[in-house]
Amino acid sequence: MRMLWVLIAVAAVGGYLHVRGGNEAPALHPDDPRHATGDARIVMMAADWCGYCRKQQKAFELANVRYRVLDVDTPEGDRAMQALGARGVPTTVVGQHVVYGYNTAELKDRLAPLGYRVF
Repeated sequence: MRMLWVLIAVAAVGGYLHVRGGNEAPALHPDDPRHATGDARIVMMAADWCGYCRKQQKAFELANVRYRVLDVDTPEGDRAMQALGARGVPTTVVGQHVVYGYNTAELKDRLAPLGYRVF
């Protein structure tokens, strides 16, 4: 019977902490590029061999988007991809949001509040 009360107490405390901590952002991995982006900076994980990466970079250049490129074939780029759990390129971090793949609609939605007209 005592064990039952212990389990109930643990569940109650766990539930309280889950609800109370629900508004906090999850801890970021040290290599996560969102550490450096704040709310407005843009980082694109790309590869020289990726056609969609080149296409997105061209669109960014035409729209004068200020962004940083991390080559996924470098140790820094590989660590960033692993920290994000990304498996393909391009992967773009806009502020604290991650856009996976060549997703023009989502990129347009994320970049518009920053004053960029892309795509």
